[in-house]
Amino acid sequence: QVQLVESGGGLVQPGGSLRLSCAASGNIFRTLFMGWYRQAPGKQRELVASIFGGGDLNYADSVKGRFIISRDNAVNTVTVYLQMNDLKPEDTAVYYCNDARAAYLLPWGPGTQVTVSS
Repeated sequence: QVQLVESGGGLVQPGGSLRLSCAASGNIFRTLFMGWYRQAPGKQRELVASIFGGGDLNYADSVKGRFIISRDNAVNTVTVYLQMNDLKPEDTAVYYCNDARAAYLLPWGPGTQVTVSS
């Protein structure tokens, strides 16, 4: 099994930046295809960025050009990052990492709250 723990969220003003981290431990071979999701109040969870294997990156149109996903592979852990720039109020949500393939979702972590407000 894989354990996911997200961190790095917070309160930021519009135009600001945050870097989210997702620490994955356990059966890290299940973390080849990873993504960042977000869920805003009253909305469905959506996939905003994904990284496949060695570096095939994909982004939702709403974050393209502003967010960058990356990963760092260690011996027993994998860390997936989401660099978020030029943040907008509509980016406010709880952010989660998980397998980017809906059919292979792992147990969800606690998520990390991102609030963009002046």
